[in-house]
Amino acid sequence: MNLSGQNTIPIRMVARHYPVPLDGLRTPDYDLPTEIIPAFADWPTEKLPVVTAVAAEPPAARSRVRELATVVRDIAYVSFGKYGQYLVTVATLPLIARLLGAAGMGLLAIGMSAYFLGSLIVDLGITSYLAARVQESGLDRAVVNHTRGTYLAIRGGILGVLGAALAAAAAAGAPDYLTMVLLGLFVGGFWSLSEDWVLIGQGRFGASTLYQSIARVGYLGLLLTLLPRFPTAAMALLCLLASSVISLALTWWDTWREFGAPGPPRGAWKLIRAALPVVTGRLLVTSYGQGSAAVYGAVLNAVSLGLYSASDRLVRAVQSLLDPIGFALLPRMAKRAGEQSFWPSALRSLAVCVALAGVAAAALWVAAPLVIPLVFGDEFAGAVGVLRLEALILPATTVTSFVTTAVLPVRQDTLGVLIGSAVGTAVAAVALLITMRTHSVWTLAGGIVAAEFAVAIWYLARMRGLIARERTGLTGREHAPGAVPPATAGERGTR
Repeated sequence: MNLSGQNTIPIRMVARHYPVPLDGLRTPDYDLPTEIIPAFADWPTEKLPVVTAVAAEPPAARSRVRELATVVRDIAYVSFGKYGQYLVTVATLPLIARLLGAAGMGLLAIGMSAYFLGSLIVDLGITSYLAARVQESGLDRAVVNHTRGTYLAIRGGILGVLGAALAAAAAAGAPDYLTMVLLGLFVGGFWSLSEDWVLIGQGRFGASTLYQSIARVGYLGLLLTLLPRFPTAAMALLCLLASSVISLALTWWDTWREFGAPGPPRGAWKLIRAALPVVTGRLLVTSYGQGSAAVYGAVLNAVSLGLYSASDRLVRAVQSLLDPIGFALLPRMAKRAGEQSFWPSALRSLAVCVALAGVAAAALWVAAPLVIPLVFGDEFAGAVGVLRLEALILPATTVTSFVTTAVLPVRQDTLGVLIGSAVGTAVAAVALLITMRTHSVWTLAGGIVAAEFAVAIWYLARMRGLIARERTGLTGREHAPGAVPPATAGERGTR
């Protein structure tokens, strides 16, 4: 950039350094010009030095490689941070399976399924939407604290109801099935009080992973210490509850340091009404996915659920390596929301995710006869076929996870999530009716596979419909008199 000209005045920019946090989100600011040529200079006869600044643009290829490396790093962060419980569970599965047996694994499957349902009931399934709001607000302190305060009031009230129900059931001596369901709901709800969604909205995946990793290590230590002494499914869930205290304390400490105390709750009912379609849809999806054991536990015995749980744990562990892709890409997709490159970028990312899921499903299918006896023991030999059948869901669950995490939240399409959930629930309900007659674990696994593929097909159709609708609307605006350019992400958030 050449600044030569008749009115050019040389100036000197002096860097003013502030304490920069370790997350590296802030950059040093600069003072206004501190040296200016005196105004009495004789302009016609006194030539001033010419200041020339040349901006060095990094090579496009190098920039692209750096961006891809950053995406891979963020995916790894979220994979271990948000879904680390699967990795810890897989590491301890040989111990848990041999201590609890097939029946105990069935009860634990019920509790863990209720855990995922409880996390959705408390956080309303809108953490991705709120993380996108944090990104679109430009990390505005007032907006973030208002959202934090309102969201905390909602979650705290729901968790209080779940805690009262658990206390009442324990006092009344409820059956094991009901106790495990209520305990799982409370543990999952307690974990959802975390401020991890704020860190994800900031794009601080490293901090999120660090805090969650500390909690996972604590969970692993508690399992290895307490479960051999108290070999019950309830103790495994209590260890998870204790580890959640660590993650809650660390994430709240971080966000309190960054943004201060949460603001007073305002507009709670408005947020709840907006979340109802999302949480309803997510609950329906979870009821035939990660929460299926809690639903099917009413019609299957504990041993059958144990065999199903053995295969499901391995499949969900592999899925946990694929789901974080959507979370890692969410801030980037939100930034591109108003750009024409949004949909091509989304389709390319989805294609890569599905290809990876296909490779993972094939590997799991081939390794099933070796993995089941090695991890669970000979008592679970009947789970080999179930594992091979359930491994087929990986491409479908990857489509669902990516679209509902990185695409629809950016487009604020809560209706699409609700319809997709209704499709899967309808298929799962048919499978449940059949299972009530057959009492077979094969019916359970087959129904879940059919439901997951039905939902994935719906979301692909939904994406195609959104693309066509936006292209049609853009074409209409371009040809309309006085047309205005499409709104950016920030403009949509203020309307």
